[in-house]
Amino acid sequence: MTDKIKIPSCTWQRPIGLGWDRPYTVRYKSNLDDGPWHGMPLGGFGAGCIGRSSRGDFNLWHLDGGEHVFQTIPGCQFSVFEQAGNQTQAYALCTAAPEDGTLSSWQWYPTEGRGAEEQVSSRAGEQVTSGTYHALYPRSWFAYSGVYQAELTCQQFSPIWAKNYQETSYPVAIFLWTVHNPTDAPITLSIMLTWQNIVGWFTNAIASPQVRVRDDGSPVYEYQPRLGDSTGNYNQWIQDQFRVGCLLDRVRLDDDTVQEGEGQMCIATLSNPSLEVFYHTGWNPVGDGADIWKTFAADGSLPDRNNETPAAAGEQIGAAIAVRFTVRPGKTKQIPFILAWDFPITEFASGIKYYRRYTDFFGRNGKNVWSIVRTALKHYETWYERICAWQEPILTREDLPDWFKMALFNELYHLTSGGSLWTAADEIAPVGQFATLECLDYRWYESLDVRLYGGFGLAMLWPRLERAVLAAFARAIPTSDDTPRTIGYNQAQAVRKVANATPHDLGAPNEHPWEKTNYTSYQDCNLWKDLPCDFVLQVYRYFLLSGSTDTAFLRECWKSIVETLTYLKTFDLDGDGIPENSGAPDQTFDDWRLQGISAYCGGLWLAALEAAIAIGNILLENPPDFELSDVIDQSSSQNLQSEIQNWQTWLEQSRQVYQEKLWNGQYYRLDSESGSDVVMADQLCGQFYARWLGLPDIVPVDCTNTALKNIYDACFIQFNNYISIQNPIGAANGVKPDGSPENPNATHPLEVWTGINFGLAAFMLQMGMKPEAFQLAEAVVQQIYNNGLQFRTPEAITAAGTFRASSYLRGMTIWAIYQPRREAQNPL
Repeated sequence: MTDKIKIPSCTWQRPIGLGWDRPYTVRYKSNLDDGPWHGMPLGGFGAGCIGRSSRGDFNLWHLDGGEHVFQTIPGCQFSVFEQAGNQTQAYALCTAAPEDGTLSSWQWYPTEGRGAEEQVSSRAGEQVTSGTYHALYPRSWFAYSGVYQAELTCQQFSPIWAKNYQETSYPVAIFLWTVHNPTDAPITLSIMLTWQNIVGWFTNAIASPQVRVRDDGSPVYEYQPRLGDSTGNYNQWIQDQFRVGCLLDRVRLDDDTVQEGEGQMCIATLSNPSLEVFYHTGWNPVGDGADIWKTFAADGSLPDRNNETPAAAGEQIGAAIAVRFTVRPGKTKQIPFILAWDFPITEFASGIKYYRRYTDFFGRNGKNVWSIVRTALKHYETWYERICAWQEPILTREDLPDWFKMALFNELYHLTSGGSLWTAADEIAPVGQFATLECLDYRWYESLDVRLYGGFGLAMLWPRLERAVLAAFARAIPTSDDTPRTIGYNQAQAVRKVANATPHDLGAPNEHPWEKTNYTSYQDCNLWKDLPCDFVLQVYRYFLLSGSTDTAFLRECWKSIVETLTYLKTFDLDGDGIPENSGAPDQTFDDWRLQGISAYCGGLWLAALEAAIAIGNILLENPPDFELSDVIDQSSSQNLQSEIQNWQTWLEQSRQVYQEKLWNGQYYRLDSESGSDVVMADQLCGQFYARWLGLPDIVPVDCTNTALKNIYDACFIQFNNYISIQNPIGAANGVKPDGSPENPNATHPLEVWTGINFGLAAFMLQMGMKPEAFQLAEAVVQQIYNNGLQFRTPEAITAAGTFRASSYLRGMTIWAIYQPRREAQNPL
């Protein structure tokens, strides 16, 4: 790694500590709104993650699988002391002092640089910021300026890169400090990392949380972390050759059995003869902070106290490391700090426990954080090189604008902080089972209708994890669950899961993900007309993106494909070949009633039939090995040709009916029975998918082009004119041809869905409408990243400056834009 840090030009950037005048707020009070202070998350997939905002505070704590805690813990902080000549200064590197008055002896980093008058004498009245925060997932940077004499950059990253199934799971963050002395005299600095012992905090204090139905009809349960419960926590100083650190632990009732929330954390660095390392393992992080600040602010030192006494009831303890060094004029020095944690267990319903993926490499007793630290200190430079090698081909493409490169990588944040789970490997899942939440408001995993869009990122970059997700759906399709439930939308009664219906989701954190599906009860998802199609299309998408070689997986999914398409065909009540929508919201737009044949669901049906036929033909050309024959459903194998022929018949019948009943010469009607003249933005999702997967067109190309132009005009141009907004916010889901609403009180039709817009942009790019595609995508990206929605991309934004459903899975649809047409992929 070079001494000089080169920050890419396409990062998301914001002055350190600069707030937002009018950040977007939630549309409904029941929705989660943490406010805009979100930064790039740190930590591997499914390992738990920690977030640090652009003002410098650590405030996001996803250390309990699937659960969300957003709260600044002031004692977790970097601080820097500097002595230049006879002048000294020290600041904790957060621009906001604790609101409760703790750590009152500390000095907090200013938002405006010192010596501003001299620096901007030619720009009177312009504020000089004290630095800039940059983010390009999985890397972020704090570039400090105008305060210290030295030039300071803190680069943060975790070892995440494409097609890596080991390091990407690690619970570790690297903070690489680069210090350059631009002056003609030596500068002495000390960098301190403090950390409150929070071991044991992140597990639900409510043993059996009660599920209730929220005012928007969604099921929720109470989560009460054990914040502040530090009884029995203790810290110890470790010296291991050139590695030094503070290990944060907790006394366990059973030393041989680890429970959820139990384990270790560690802060660490390297020592060598050119550095002085100081430590304190027992300071008070909820006092005034003078027990460490007094010496640190004076000369950059700490008192070197190693107190391993466990915390008494009500007591809090913190650990601190400081590294002091001198940088000669014109020279540069780099100092790595490591933050690691080892919480190996995720528990869902009582007794339902899984080990996390990283335990396959570090053990499962919750006592391996030092091994993680040693690995990080040995390999962080190689990790960084691999991240750069993965990103570089995209970052150097001159045909892609910087805003797109920025959003392309940053939208992957959801794989870390979207409540992600990644279990240890077993016979069912050779690389473990994987899942992310639909969002933080709708806390259930891998909603299939949403990942039809948002799954592009995972399928392209980590296809083996995509395989694991789809395998769980394939296993779930034949199952049934007769548990009765009240449907939130209309208060009707319905069973939880009908056999052969494709489930909507893979369950929730308070039950048993992967095994107990269909957690959402807002709608009866057994009646949805898009889910079976979504499953078939995603199976074929995975096959192509994984190199078109995994025929074993196609065969594994075959029975479920046959059963769920057959189930869906039962909703073709008039026998015309296409299942009808029931007049209830029975698809991904679950507040939007469709009646009869719909453009959205009908098109997905046509594309899914084509994908199923393609899968069947691949299996015909690749018969199973004899060794596999005992796990193959023999009846499906023997009837393979007849199934393909059956689908061909449905397809030919359906394609003609779809065109005759829905095409009006300008666009495809919303549906065949409502009489609506709404232009639906996503009316041709099935055609988009057919082209993306290299399948035959489901509608004539000239109709596709005409419809897309009318969608762009009505849903984007005319809609933004209608709402009289200066900067376009994106395409509305459905409006009249003049951009006006059919029903001004409607919800989904008048919202701009971020992922749907990215999918529409990918479709336009696919059809040669590149300027329009990038204009649309940029409008949405700017809405997200200019209005305090970064690293919590919502499902929907509105013209009123509100949003709904933060940290939404569908945002990763932007990866469909990067690769609008199928290209050859490297095999797994």
